[in-house]
Amino acid sequence: MKLVIQIPCYNEEETLPATLADLPRSIPGVDVIETLIIDDGSKDRTVAVARELGVNHIVQNKHNVGLATSFRRGLEACIDLGADIIVNTDGDNQYCGADIAKLVEPIVAGRCDVVIGDRRTQEIAHFSPAKRLLQRLGSFVVRKFTGVKVPDAVSGFRAISRDAAMVLNIVSPFSYTIEMLIQVGHKGLAYESVPIRTNPKTRDSRLFKSVFRFIERSVTTLIRMYSMYRPLKVFVTVGSLMTVIGVIPMLRFLYFYFFVSGEGKIQSLVIGLAIMTIGVLTIMMGLMADLIRHNRRLLEMTLEKVRRLEQAHRLHIDADPDTDRSGPVQ
Repeated sequence: MKLVIQIPCYNEEETLPATLADLPRSIPGVDVIETLIIDDGSKDRTVAVARELGVNHIVQNKHNVGLATSFRRGLEACIDLGADIIVNTDGDNQYCGADIAKLVEPIVAGRCDVVIGDRRTQEIAHFSPAKRLLQRLGSFVVRKFTGVKVPDAVSGFRAISRDAAMVLNIVSPFSYTIEMLIQVGHKGLAYESVPIRTNPKTRDSRLFKSVFRFIERSVTTLIRMYSMYRPLKVFVTVGSLMTVIGVIPMLRFLYFYFFVSGEGKIQSLVIGLAIMTIGVLTIMMGLMADLIRHNRRLLEMTLEKVRRLEQAHRLHIDADPDTDRSGPVQ
C-alpha cells in the first residue's frame, strides 16, 4: 500500500524543514511513504528547500492560485503517482506528523474512505475564547448543512483513499475543507474523525486577514457549494418563502375589498402579484438547476471513469519494463 503525503506550500522555506522532519518514516500496513509539495507560486526558497530535503515529488503553480486549487492539483498528482492513500497536511507544521499513523489507520483497515483530524480546538492554548467559539459554531453549521458529523469541519489534516480521491472534484476558489465535506455527504463516502495533536504556532494564517473575513468567505463558500449540490431544495425554499410573502398583501387587498369599503387596496394587489411571480420563477429556476445538477453528475461519473482508465494505463506502463518512464510530475 502506497501513501503520499501532500503539503500545499506558499513561502514556507522557514517552516518546511520542521514539517518534513515531523513526518513518519514507517506506518503499520503501509509499504511505501512518499512526499509531495504543491508550491503555490512561492517567492522564497520553498522549492529549493524541498529539493534539498529530499522531497519525492514537486508540483509547481506558476503563480499563486490559492489553497483550494493547490489541493486539487495535489490530489490529481497523487492519483497519477498511484497513491492508495493521500494525506494532506499544512506546510507551517501546525499538525503533529506522528499522528498520520492514526489518520490512515481507518483507511488501511478498510472502514472508511475519508478521515478528518480533530484538533480539539478547545484545548489549543493559542486559540482565543472567541476563536474557539467561532470554530465550534462553524463546525455545527457545516454539520447541519452537509450531514457529515465531524467536530472539526475546517481541519486541513485529513486522509483520503484513492477511491474517494477519484470522485472528489473541488471547484471552490477559497478553501477545500467545507466543499469536500459537502461532497462526502452528497456522494455517500464513509468517513471518520480521529483526535490529533497540534504543534506550537509558527506563524499567523495566510488563508484570511481577519476572523470576520474568514467567516464571510466560509459562509459564502458553504451557501454556494450547498446550492450547487442541493439546488432544488434551496430554490424551492426561497421561492416558497417569496410566494407566502406575496400572499400577505393580496389578503390585505381582499380584506379591504370585501369587508371595509367594497374597494381594495390596488397597490397591495400589484405588490403581492409581483412577489408571487418572483417566487414562482425562483421555483422554476430550482427545477432547471436540478436538471443541470443531474447533468453535472453524469460529467463527474465520466471524469471518474477517465481517471480510472488513466490509472490502469499507468499501471500497465509501469508493468512494462521497456516503457520510457522519464518525466517528473509538474
